[in-house]
Amino acid sequence: MLQQRIQSLEEQEHLPSLLSADAQELAHQLQEHQKKIFSPTAQKTMRLFTPAEAAAFIGIGEGYLRQIASEGHGPQPLSNGRRMYAVEDIDRIRRVLDEGAKTGKYIPHRRPGEKLQVVSVMNFKGGSGKTTTSAHLSQYLALRGYRVLAIDLDPQASLSALFGHQPELDVGEAETLYGAIRYENPRPIGDIVRSTYTANLHLIPGNLELMEFEHETPKAMIGGSAETLFFARIGEALSEIESFYDIAVIDCPPQLGFLTMSALCAATSVLITVHPQMLDVMSMSQFLSMTSDLMTVVEKAGGRTSYDWMRYLVTRFEPNDGPQSQMTGFMRAIFGNRMLQNAMVKSTAISDAGVTKQTLYEVERSQFIRGTYDRAMDSLSLVNSEIEEIIRKVWGRK
Repeated sequence: MLQQRIQSLEEQEHLPSLLSADAQELAHQLQEHQKKIFSPTAQKTMRLFTPAEAAAFIGIGEGYLRQIASEGHGPQPLSNGRRMYAVEDIDRIRRVLDEGAKTGKYIPHRRPGEKLQVVSVMNFKGGSGKTTTSAHLSQYLALRGYRVLAIDLDPQASLSALFGHQPELDVGEAETLYGAIRYENPRPIGDIVRSTYTANLHLIPGNLELMEFEHETPKAMIGGSAETLFFARIGEALSEIESFYDIAVIDCPPQLGFLTMSALCAATSVLITVHPQMLDVMSMSQFLSMTSDLMTVVEKAGGRTSYDWMRYLVTRFEPNDGPQSQMTGFMRAIFGNRMLQNAMVKSTAISDAGVTKQTLYEVERSQFIRGTYDRAMDSLSLVNSEIEEIIRKVWGRK
């Protein structure tokens, strides 16, 4: 009997060892796969845009764009006579249009009295499209001419990977936001901001190092060693560089920890993504309740808990799915105008682009079935332009 027990114990698997070995092998294989689809020495680039796309980003008619280009302010025509526009061409045309103007109609940078907009994108449950939303919103606003800072606060760092910064290879010690908000020897936040291949868009990347903030905060609270409380640290860091940006988009972790609470206190607005299925909505109900309780505690300690706006965004929406439409209607009846009017549709175009770590703004239309691509792009444009309009209203613009 004793021999059988000893043999049984020897046959048991040591979970920490198994997890460690599996993690190392998975990381290695993922890196090898990444090298095949995207060489470590390669640099991501933004594709060229059609005249219709360029005109839409600038905010003018396509005919007017052709006139401006013919006057020598656009790119040289291709051999077929057609012009394709780089982001730099679009920005140059904005400057031409705004020459001599006092209002800055086409260059939409913040004006005196308009505060930095910090949008925290969050949800307690993974798979809600939070990172996809953050990436496309950041890139859309940059293409529209705003100076955008994307902050990857998720230790999984999917946003960083989408923007060409591999968390395992390209992001070193103290090169995430943790470096600027840590309790001992914090770095100037300006030292960790990176440019991206998209004009007007900068990035603070993430990796597993961000978890250190979750581990260190309780120690700092007990020891009383922190001059600035945890919930104020992100906002304090951002104040050092806010003059360089119009909008910051924070991709929060999919859990309600110290990082998320600090991001909420730094935010001027909150965007909550939700997949319209019963289990996801039930999970969100618990998330909202816990968030409310924790923010009440933070408020008593002096944290900011009032916002310019808060909206729910339905993501991965399938219009022909009856239960999803029913659940969306159910939420609209409860939340009213706190729901965005437009939903982010589920699309193979978006998911297929993500396989090669690209956004829909980067991939060529020719890579997809035209109708699939157009439906996804229309959905993105409607959602992102609705959010842009809310931000402009906060600034008091028409």
